[in-house]
Amino acid sequence: MKQVSLEMGSGGRLMRDFIKDQLLPALGNQLLNELHDSAILPSGLALTTDSYTVDPIFFPGGDIGTLCINGTVNDLVVSGAQPEYLSLALIIEEGLEIEVLEKILLSIKKTTAKNRVGIVTGDTKVVPRGQADKIYINTAGLGRLQGRPQPDKIKAGDKILVTGPVGEHGLAIMLARNNFQMSSRIKSDCAPLLFLLPLWKKGSLWMRDITRGGLASVLAELAERISYPPLVEENKIPLSRALRGAVEILGIDPLYLACEGRALLVVKETEASQILTWLKKNPASRQAAIIGEVQDKIGKKGEALLQTSSGGLRLLEPLTSELLPRIC
Repeated sequence: MKQVSLEMGSGGRLMRDFIKDQLLPALGNQLLNELHDSAILPSGLALTTDSYTVDPIFFPGGDIGTLCINGTVNDLVVSGAQPEYLSLALIIEEGLEIEVLEKILLSIKKTTAKNRVGIVTGDTKVVPRGQADKIYINTAGLGRLQGRPQPDKIKAGDKILVTGPVGEHGLAIMLARNNFQMSSRIKSDCAPLLFLLPLWKKGSLWMRDITRGGLASVLAELAERISYPPLVEENKIPLSRALRGAVEILGIDPLYLACEGRALLVVKETEASQILTWLKKNPASRQAAIIGEVQDKIGKKGEALLQTSSGGLRLLEPLTSELLPRIC
């Protein structure tokens, strides 16, 4: 008998297969089948929902409170929507210290204020000891559309950008668990992406926040949605010096490490240099980079390709196993 596995929540191939084979046959409809980060509603609104089960709940650079608000805001932004209203549901394990809960709620309050959104409804459940791990949080977000993804308009020559160094959230969580007895200055990149909203009117054709599955999985998803293979260059992908050193020691591919404050963009070829200049003026995206382009010279439809630093080509596939459970 088949059973649910951790890999089904990894953001990679098994999760996508699970959605395709189990969820869509049972629940699919015209809006759900689009599988955007947010449902784009006929009324000019976008609706998203997410659940947060991060371990540990406090980590370098943030906590489950900052994570749940920024994550929901970012799902709306990359779908072309200005976030306006959120719901918040808490599933709390019996025995959680009130002081810990107050600290999480303060983070939520500060992060909603920073993102200029309001929590307008919610729910609270308490479960017996041992039936949760301290606290789980579910959010939903409603936003007003400023633009919308147009993968059908992406053509050869259009440029691929990232908004900053990748992989830092996933590595920060991994090291915070102290599984490797290793210290590092790595902090989560958990942050809002609200500053990207104007780009929907400046030449952006597609965005995705880089979360579970990392940059490689997002590129693989992009390849499935467009008519030409995306090709990125390994040497152009921004990675912090601290992350480079840590992943070399640990033997981890940084392209599969999650972010919580970075996005991948596809922009019109004619607007790419202006958009990059605009991004670099913002403190949140000073290290933004054009890392490749959509092209029709090598590869085939559905393939995402990496030009390696050694000069070879590598096929980028979605994450196929759970690299690190419960990172968001």
